[in-house]
Amino acid sequence: MKETITIKLNRLHFFAHHGLYPEEKKVGAEFEVNLFVSFYPSDKITALDETINYEKLYRLLKEEMQKPRELLETFVMEVTQVIHLSFPSVKKIEISISKLQAPIAGFIGNVTVEYSKEF
Repeated sequence: MKETITIKLNRLHFFAHHGLYPEEKKVGAEFEVNLFVSFYPSDKITALDETINYEKLYRLLKEEMQKPRELLETFVMEVTQVIHLSFPSVKKIEISISKLQAPIAGFIGNVTVEYSKEF
């Protein structure tokens, strides 16, 4: 089995306007994102260009969060494509997004969508 390295960005918080309902689009909501990207390392990693730069991953994710989508499923699938285009050495992406206050009467908790794709 081939070795992999996984870079994890955990519990990132963003304010964004994702949602299907007009009120969600207008008011916005708090979201939490977890992102895991895996790649095949060379024998020894000694420089930033031999790995996945997590600062660039974060900036890309932050930028994508500011583009409203009606569905969280759309968000995770589109972001996965953008990440892979930006980092072609990535072999697997796992991403989850949670809407921390779902617009459902009487609902206590959050709603999460998870997506995983191998390249």
